[in-house]
Amino acid sequence: MSGKPRLTYLNGRGRMEPVRWLLAAAGVEFEEIFLETREQYEKLIKDGVLMFQQVPLVEIDGMKMVQTRAILSYIAGKYNLYGKDLKERALIDMYVEGITDLMQMILVFPFSPPEAKEKNIDSIKERATNRYFPVFEKVLKQHGQDFLVGNKFSWADVQLIEAILAVEEKIPAVLSGFPQLQAFKKRMSNMPTIKKFLQPGSPRKPPPDECYVETVLKVFKK
Repeated sequence: MSGKPRLTYLNGRGRMEPVRWLLAAAGVEFEEIFLETREQYEKLIKDGVLMFQQVPLVEIDGMKMVQTRAILSYIAGKYNLYGKDLKERALIDMYVEGITDLMQMILVFPFSPPEAKEKNIDSIKERATNRYFPVFEKVLKQHGQDFLVGNKFSWADVQLIEAILAVEEKIPAVLSGFPQLQAFKKRMSNMPTIKKFLQPGSPRKPPPDECYVETVLKVFKK
């Protein structure tokens, strides 16, 4: 396969959204195929396209890649967003894994019952403000640089700006006690490729709504 990467997933954020973010931040255009029915998903499995019978699926450089972490690390390496050496890569990995833990709470939130949503919002706020955001606030303050690792734009920066904006959708004032992250958000949002991705009409997906939740359940739940 040649040409643009091709992404197969639902027409929503889910586990594909960080892939969209990373490709967009790298300035890479991509095509998307949206799953809308159980039959489409089962055909991918029957055709042997999905190694572990799961999406996201990204077709890039002649490969049919699955598993979000593998996809992201390949893209980060390909587009020079993965540090200059093993130590920087290890730092990026640690930061990314921490952000992913926080984003998992955001990912499952739309599927929580109505009576649990307020409690889950409180949990997201508590984790963001007490466990995750303080780490990045401290890192940026200590080294006084624009980016998290090696004073160079990396995968970790992309993951962090995605997470900040996602948490702010639920808790608008979440950065009130984090001046370094406020400045980081402003810098990242003004980077040309990210600024373009944040504009209306970009491939960035809106927050999950009831329609998205229904589609997920229809496609993946027997």
